[in-house]
Parts: sequence; structure tokens; C-alpha cells
Amino acid sequence: MITGLAAGVFWALDTVILGVALAMTPFISDSQAVFLAPFVSTFLHDFFSTIWMFIYMGFRKQYKNVIRALKTRSGKFIVLGALMGGPIGMSGYVTAIHLIGPAYTAIISALFPALGALFAYIFLKEKMKISQIVGLLVSIGGVIIMGYSPSSGNIKNVVLGFGAAILCCVGWASEAVICAYGMKDPDINNEHALQIRQLSSTLFYGIVILTLLGGWGFTLDIAFTKTSGIILLSALFGTASYLCYYKAISTLGASKAMALNITYSAWSIVFALVLLHTLPDVKSVICGIIIVGGSIVAGADIKEIFQRKKVIS
Repeated sequence: MITGLAAGVFWALDTVILGVALAMTPFISDSQAVFLAPFVSTFLHDFFSTIWMFIYMGFRKQYKNVIRALKTRSGKFIVLGALMGGPIGMSGYVTAIHLIGPAYTAIISALFPALGALFAYIFLKEKMKISQIVGLLVSIGGVIIMGYSPSSGNIKNVVLGFGAAILCCVGWASEAVICAYGMKDPDINNEHALQIRQLSSTLFYGIVILTLLGGWGFTLDIAFTKTSGIILLSALFGTASYLCYYKAISTLGASKAMALNITYSAWSIVFALVLLHTLPDVKSVICGIIIVGGSIVAGADIKEIFQRKKVIS
């Protein structure tokens, strides 16, 4: 459970640092830069994360095992999970924000752990106790309330926007479940899976998405700037988050791992305060406490914890 919570902590740090990069001049210089910013920043983030993983796996001398894992049926499932969670899920998220605004997008995308728990129950036979389901729903409710604010912009296309948000939700939920299935193979651990995941996502983003959007020129313009260096730093913490997240998926199961991972919404408040000196409002603080508390209940077996305490005492 601690590993799952650590995934949320590291992702929050990644999110705050990446937010700093997205607020810098290259990403807000004109309308085209604003449009391409989410796609280019995601590509660079996954690309740098792939490099961090190459370095990490090099120290652990795991290159041959990664190549071997990639050739297996389970390795191909992890590639599928990577495409669902990365290019498909993130593209749906960005498109939804553009079409219906961040408020409605936040509500729908926050439902991915609940959908993931349903998928895990159907395909992986994972079961959650009633108390854990309640904890998950409470945590998701906290995320929705904290992330929602009345949208001041015009909704461009309701049908396509909500469809894109649902695609995002399905993509993120599917990633955890598909990768959990792939990591059932004893020859594939969370480290092998993450290396495959980041490499697959990077290649798809670079070859398909950036090419279709004509974003390579803009990407190369900022590749060697200070902004890119900040994304490199954020990707380091993002890589640490994914290592913890995939470890939690393989040990706790997809349902509980997703429930613990969404605590990043709460931890982001802490890091924004410490690093950016951004004071949270009362609603954010209360929602943050609700999110962490609900996620801990969802990720832990309360009965088992009490039984262990009795044994120790």
C-alpha cells in the first residue's frame, strides 16, 4: 500500500513541475503553441522517461530481459496497455478539455479508477470488499469536487467532447488492467513492463501523433531549451511514480493500485504550496483529506490490519 501511495506522491511532484514547464514562454507564445503544448509536452515527458528507464535498466543489467519480455505474448499485452493509457487516454483527455472545458473533463476522467475496478472484476476476477468500494467512491468524489469549477468558456461540441472524455477514462482504466494481466507472467516484472510501456508510448506519439499534427518543428524548437530541462526533471519523478504504480498493480492488483494512485490530486496541493507558494483554499484542503482517506480505505484490508494488531499485541 505504501508503494501505491508513493506512486501518487511522485506523480503529484511530476505534475507540479510539468505545470511550471507548460506555463513557460515556448508553450504560450501563440495559439499554435497552446494547441500543441499538451501533445508535445507529453511526448517529451515519455521520451525522457524512456531515457531514465534505459539508464536505470542499464545499471540493473536488464536489457536482455526487457527484449525477451517484449517478444512474449504478455509483453505485447503491455504494449497494448501502453497505447491505451498513453496516446489514446491522454489524447482523449486533451481533446475533451478543448471541446467541453476542464471542468466536465475532470469529472469524467476522475471516474477511471471505478471503471478500472469494474474491468478488473470482469477480466481479472479481482474483488474488493464493500468498505473498499465505498472508500474508492469517496475518494473519486473528492477528486471530482476538488477539480470541478464552473466553466467560463463556451462548450464547442458536447457529443464529441464527452466522447473524448469517456475515451480517456476507458484508456486509463484499461491500461492498469491490461498491464496487470501482462505482469502475471513470471518472466515480466514491473520494471520490464514500464520500460516497454514508455518506449511504446514514445514511439507512437512521435511517429503517429506529432506527425499528424505537424508538431515536429515546434518540438525541435524547444528540445534544447530550459523548458525541456524542466520536463526532463519532471519525467524523473514521473518515472519513479510509474515504477511504484506498476509495482502496486503487480502486488495489490489493478483496482487497489488505481485507488491509491489518484491521491496525487491531494499531494499536488502540498507540493504547489511548498514549491510554488500557492495557498490552497478550504475546499481543496478538505477534499485532499477526503481523497487520501478514501484511497487508504480502498487500498487496505482494514479487517486484516486489525487482526495483525491483535497478533502483535
